[in-house]
Amino acid sequence: MTQPRDFRAFAATLVAAALGLAALACTGGCFGPPPQTSAPPNPPSPREPGFAEGAAAAGITFRMSFLPKEQGENFKINLYDHGCGVAVGDVNGDGHEDLYLLNQLGRNALYQNKGDGTFTDVTGSAGVGFGDRICVGAVMDDYDNDGDQDLYVTSTRGGNVLLQNDGGGKFRDVTARAGLKHVGHSQSPVFFDPDRDGDLDLFVTNTARWTTNEYDRTAHYYVGEADFWDLAASPKEFNLFYLNNGDGTFTDATGSAGLKGQGWGGDVAVFDYDADGWPDLFVTNMFGRSQLYRNGGKGRFQDVTAAVLPKTSWGAIGAKAFDYDNDGRLDLFIADMHSDMWMGPDATLAEIEETKKYAHVTGRRYDLDPRGPEVEKEASARMRVRHEQVLFGNSLFHNEGAGNFREVSDQAGMETFWPWGVASGDFDNDGFVDAFLPSGMGYPFFYWRSYLMMNGGSGTFSDRSKEEGIDPAPGGVYLPENIGGKPSPRSSRCAVSCDFDGDGRLDLIVNNFNDHPYYLRNRFSQKSYLKLALTGTKSNRDAVGAEVRLFAGSARMIRQVDAAGGYLSRPSKIVHFGLGDRTSVDRVEIRWPSGATQTLSQPAINTMHRVTEPKS
Repeated sequence: MTQPRDFRAFAATLVAAALGLAALACTGGCFGPPPQTSAPPNPPSPREPGFAEGAAAAGITFRMSFLPKEQGENFKINLYDHGCGVAVGDVNGDGHEDLYLLNQLGRNALYQNKGDGTFTDVTGSAGVGFGDRICVGAVMDDYDNDGDQDLYVTSTRGGNVLLQNDGGGKFRDVTARAGLKHVGHSQSPVFFDPDRDGDLDLFVTNTARWTTNEYDRTAHYYVGEADFWDLAASPKEFNLFYLNNGDGTFTDATGSAGLKGQGWGGDVAVFDYDADGWPDLFVTNMFGRSQLYRNGGKGRFQDVTAAVLPKTSWGAIGAKAFDYDNDGRLDLFIADMHSDMWMGPDATLAEIEETKKYAHVTGRRYDLDPRGPEVEKEASARMRVRHEQVLFGNSLFHNEGAGNFREVSDQAGMETFWPWGVASGDFDNDGFVDAFLPSGMGYPFFYWRSYLMMNGGSGTFSDRSKEEGIDPAPGGVYLPENIGGKPSPRSSRCAVSCDFDGDGRLDLIVNNFNDHPYYLRNRFSQKSYLKLALTGTKSNRDAVGAEVRLFAGSARMIRQVDAAGGYLSRPSKIVHFGLGDRTSVDRVEIRWPSGATQTLSQPAINTMHRVTEPKS
């Protein structure tokens, strides 16, 4: 089909967009000092920021390096600019959670936590560096229930890998023996137990075959498509679901489970949305309708999206389930990166309305271009946009109970610009869950901050990125080295929250694009907290999927042992509650993945409780 010239020019920018990879053009001072946005600057903080970056001081020297022939001066429209993931888990069994960072060009890195928030690089001795493939996402979980954390890593056409822990933090490749060999364009892996048999099963999202058959033997990768329409026409790849046989092997049960999906899968959120005792699954779609799968029991799923979530974010990347309003039900947040990539080649920062949703995939372009309606129609047809199924921006679905949701992102103040994922946690320990949204694109685009969305306790959030040490980016908004003689803005891709130093406050690790990670150490004022580390017996040993409810006076909070973390992120399995100024807790109720329940009466606060599931 021949396209009008101006539509082709626009489409090269817009739908590059559809994958968060648009060649967004800049004007004038785009590569000079960061331009001012239309929003007024935040007022100065009367105290020290809540976070302080300290990666290098803590011994974290890793750098995520991009592929120069795909990014930077040779920027292409493909998923290589989605970056790489981060995972947390206690690999050596010393009670402290360790850190794994993934890479494209060069080795991954495993850092052992010394217990005080400083780290030692043990990549070589652990045998988890790789460096021979493009690594994307990872999870650390005890798939074989032997008491240690194993590792599963996804790759872009380099082969996914299952690594078994020997119990001391050394790993061996058991992919073939486990029956998990797969070579494709994979994204997020997640271990969870949908059939509640006590074994962790494995779910992996896949996108499409967006690389060519040309292989770069030096950098160990397949060259990506350079033209958007070739990319968009890539044959779809579909999700994989592997059933754990309980003997160290897995069986592909994707078809019987009903989890093949629609292609272009990104992130995963696992939570029991209808409170029937079975873990359900939400899968983001990078440009189209995401899918909510209801677990009907024994790990058999049904797509209930149309009935439960009539409109999902069109350009969804990350997702996370957490209870933002303390009503005892898990809500669902979706970060929509791709709907923000609508700007044409004459875009300026003044045109960005970061908290506004648009009714059209072409965004503000629809309003500015005299041919807006025509361009919208044509672009929608080429991208198969179903306007009745999607909205263009972030989503926050408030759980109304009885399996019903209401979309409230605008009312809650959770519409943002260029977000990739979300890391949740009660960062200031006031009793309400906050959210960190890694954001921005990097070179050749302009600098854009990540968001620290602090929960006000009334069902609304406020961006406190400036006050709390997130913006401007730690180390400056530009990388030390230029690209093509021009400054290269920093940008972030994924993040996890975890109390690495054991002081009761959640820190953040952020894996950045073509940059060193941030270790954002929590410096908020000390408030009360309670933490729980759960060990399953009838349930899977990691207690993945356990729900924990805390009751203190009129307060009712729910947290879960998360299976996934908000885009290419495996967060801490330690359950954390901020308590504000409370001096006691009435009780904690645990619903184990097996269905068993347990109550802890008046547990001590400002400490971590290690709880083992009763065997009877």
